[in-house]
Amino acid sequence: MKCDLHVHTVHSGMCTIPVLKKICRESYNDPAHVYETLKRRGMDLVTVTDHDSIDAVEPLRRHQDFFLSEEVSCVTGSGMHLHMGVYDIEEWDHEQLQRRSHDAAALLAYLDERRLLFSVNHVFSGLTGPRTDADFEEFASRFPAVETLNGQMLARANRHAAEFAALTGKIAVGGSDAHTLASLGRTYTQVAGARDKDDFLAGLRQKRSAVAGVSGDYFKLTRAIYEIGQDLMREHRAAMLLAPLIALIPVVTMVNFGLECWFAAKWGRRVQKSHAQRAGVPRFSAYSA
Repeated sequence: MKCDLHVHTVHSGMCTIPVLKKICRESYNDPAHVYETLKRRGMDLVTVTDHDSIDAVEPLRRHQDFFLSEEVSCVTGSGMHLHMGVYDIEEWDHEQLQRRSHDAAALLAYLDERRLLFSVNHVFSGLTGPRTDADFEEFASRFPAVETLNGQMLARANRHAAEFAALTGKIAVGGSDAHTLASLGRTYTQVAGARDKDDFLAGLRQKRSAVAGVSGDYFKLTRAIYEIGQDLMREHRAAMLLAPLIALIPVVTMVNFGLECWFAAKWGRRVQKSHAQRAGVPRFSAYSA
């Protein structure tokens, strides 16, 4: 069975860009269109992982192949920001997750108590801000799963995530991280032999998952931002005044591309070297590339 485990809809809230955060959404994907698109692209199961929201559940709960998930914006034990995927939750879990989102110890204790499956998302990306060595120690010791293939992240960042998961014995999960319909279902998680949602999730816990699909790149990110900008102007006609700024999108994404390459290379080498020294083994060639 296949499932895209990182999906956003219009309920993912507002973007974090200072100038636009009051008027521009993270995603304009309609939940019903998300479901239809994922099924058309071969997903056997459908979930939604909106940022700190489960509001997409209402139009989707009637589908027997749908299960509820969430991407929780939280902090690590060292106070760094993090996006965590939490899968197959109940609606009342949402309130408890949000209540503990700024207390790492309480959040992890709740997840353990409820035996919920959760992952650290886009771990080698600077999307949520800086990292510390202690963060990676926490990911290695407390998180059962790592997002090893994210459809919006660079191939280098995904490669480092996959090697980190292998090195630390984590469950591998993957998803499109789609904020527009174009990327939905292009990156996903597969569990061979699963017959239903329970089988699929059991297979994940047993580390029988495989990730498949595409990573992100400069052109994919640029296209997504263009599409979100167009949706913004359709929702708010006054936003047409910002149209001249569209010419700057390729420049902004190029700067972001450079920063992401640097972040992934820095932490990829640093984390692998730390584990190699602790284990007394040679460094993996991919980290030194």
